[in-house]
Amino acid sequence: MPKGIKKKNLPSKICVRCGRAFTWRKKWEKVWSDVKYCSDACRKNMS
Repeated sequence: MPKGIKKKNLPSKICVRCGRAFTWRKKWEKVWSDVKYCSDACRKNMS
């Protein structure tokens, strides 16, 4: 992501577990295409 992007313009996805929308985070920069869950709690409760 280039610097200077406003938060409202960041890409977002829908969590496959809970259905909530979540936006891009710097820590997901290199793996954004693989991110499916909004949080660790959703990722751990895949049942």
